[in-house]
Parts: sequence; structure tokens; C-alpha cells
Amino acid sequence: MTDLKKRSLIKVAALSALVTAAAVGCSKSEPPPAPAPAPAPAAAAPKPEPLKIAFAYVGPVGDGGWTFAHDNGRKAIEKEFGDKVVTSFVEKVPESADAERVMRDMVSQGNKLIFGTTFGYMEPMLKVAADAKDVKFEHATGYKNAENLRAYDSRTYEGAYMAGVIAGKMTKTNTLGVVGSIPIPEVIRNINSFTMGAQSVNPKVKTKVVWVGDWFNIPKETEAATALINGGADVLMQNTDSSAVLQTAEKMGKRAFGWDSDMSSYGPKAHLGSAVINWAPYYIKATKDALDKKWTTSPDKIWWGVKEGAIDFVSVAADVPEDAKKKVDEVKAGLKDGSFSIWKGPIVDNTGKEVLAKDAVADDKFLGGISFYVKGVEGKVPGEKK
Repeated sequence: MTDLKKRSLIKVAALSALVTAAAVGCSKSEPPPAPAPAPAPAAAAPKPEPLKIAFAYVGPVGDGGWTFAHDNGRKAIEKEFGDKVVTSFVEKVPESADAERVMRDMVSQGNKLIFGTTFGYMEPMLKVAADAKDVKFEHATGYKNAENLRAYDSRTYEGAYMAGVIAGKMTKTNTLGVVGSIPIPEVIRNINSFTMGAQSVNPKVKTKVVWVGDWFNIPKETEAATALINGGADVLMQNTDSSAVLQTAEKMGKRAFGWDSDMSSYGPKAHLGSAVINWAPYYIKATKDALDKKWTTSPDKIWWGVKEGAIDFVSVAADVPEDAKKKVDEVKAGLKDGSFSIWKGPIVDNTGKEVLAKDAVADDKFLGGISFYVKGVEGKVPGEKK
């Protein structure tokens, strides 16, 4: 074989090898591209911090009356809003400089909504509110407001009037007794309303009052109730915070009412019914306002009663006459729909002076400044000028 042929054969073999290699290479599929990394999950929005709410109580939670009712309202907030709120309370806070100290401590602990639940906290709360503009303050039974403080109240005189209707029917001596706490318009208004309720069914009724100078003082309340019974009163009402008056009536064989909370269990034989306060509707509204950032102050105090579900008369005794029960139901319905007014003239004080003209209906300003006894209440209001 010539060299020329050999070289031709080598070229052909080499070319065939290249073609074969190319064919093999083209027959392989391309490796799939690596999958793109999955996007990282979006970070969850941080859970809002719960609204911290604190309550200052003038009495013990277990008083069975005023403070017990407020604490039921606090529990209603927890039930309504769950982990959106954290509540706390301090009980037995005096109406003194101690109240200011307690509330400043509440602010330092991060509370952004603070409830002060007695009249005597008004001035301390105003001082603390002025120094804690980012905190909202709510003051029960007061009448002063500020940029971040509003006053609220319940129309306890409505419950007192309904109790009076039953008292007027149940008394055998026509002498009623009231244990009063402190002679401020709220308490005087309740004494008068109780008397007017009784007079609406029994014009012969008269009311005696003993003041104890305190909201919660079991020995003094007991002593006052005893003095009233010894003075001829056979049906007692109170504007104090414990169940001592009802229990004293039970021991002495007389009748009495529960006040602020249902006290029927404290003196079942003496108990005629309880004028109760339900703070839950207002406390839930105030908390919702704060959570929704819609909380605002008010030029006047927010004053709720039967109409708003804040006042009721419950647990009426079985031996109360049906006509008295019917009368209470009528009063309650009239207060609910606005067709009945307790403070409608003519009304005179216990000296015979007209304080509300015939057919005139007292407005809240009038009611908030009552400092006199109506006809039928004996004696003088402490501090009243002769």
C-alpha cells in the first residue's frame, strides 16, 4: 500500500471518529437547571402588646357591695377582650395622698388606662393625669375632666327610688332609716330618692339618717343601723359599701336592702331586694375606645342608669306585695324608655321651700348639686347652714 493510500485511510478513520463522537454527544439530554431557591416566608407581624389596665379600689374586693361591683366589671373586661388586655387592681386605697402615690406607681408599671373608683380620688387623679399625658384616666362619680381624664357615674338614685317604693309598702312604723357615708350630692340624692319612692306609695313615711363619715367601716355601719332600729326604723337602706346594715337588720328582726351588689345571701330573712350597679357595659366601652384609639374626654361626666343597663333592682323578696312589685316594674320600664322621671316637680325640701317647680324636670346639673333633704327626711345635712 502506498503512503498516499495510508494517509487517506487515516484521515477517513479520524473523520469517522469525530462524527461518531459528535453523534454520541448530541444524543445526551442537557442536565435540568438547578431549582430556584424557595422564597423565604414573610416575617409575621409582631403581635400588639396587650393594653395594661389598672383599677384603684377604695374598699376590699370582698366587700360584697361597691368595690365588689367594680371588680365584676374588671372581670367582664378580661372576658370580653381576652389576651388583648392585662388588668390589675389595688384595693383599700385611701382617699388621701396615698391615692396619688398608688396611681403614679400604676403609671410607672406601664398601665395606659387607669380607673379610680371613688369620689375622693378626683384631685389626686387630676395631678397624676397632668404628668402622664400618654395615659388615659377614668374617674368614678367625679365631675372634673381633663385632656386625658374623664368622669363617669351610675345613676344610683334610680335604684334607691325603686327600693323606696318597696320600703313604703313594707314599713309598719312608717319610719325608714338610712346609713349614710359622706354627705356629698351623690349620697344626699340617694337618700332623697329613696324617700320620694316610699312617699309615692305611702305619704306618711319619714326617713331618719345616721352618717358614719366613711365608705367602708363595718363597726360604724353596724352601730348606725342599730341606732336607727332603736329609733323606730323598721326598714333600712344604706349608702355604704359593706353588708353590715343588712346583717344588723337580720339580727334585729327588721328588713333592709342590698346596695350596689346583690346582697341577698348576707341576710336572707331581712333582704327585701338589692339596688345593683352593673359597671360592665361602661368598662367594656371605655376599654374598646382605648383599644380602637377612639378614646376621648368629655365636657360632662358620662352618667348611665337603667336605660343603659347600668342600674337594676333584683332579688325582690317573696313577701313583697304584688302591687309593689308591679310598681317597681313600671318605674323600671319608664326609666328605660324615658317616659318616667324621678325628679319631677313640684318638690319641696324639708323646710317647705320649693326646690323644683311643678312639672319641671331636674337636669343633670341640678341633680349633681343637691345639698338639701326633701320633705320627709328628718334633720339637717351635715354642714348645711341654718
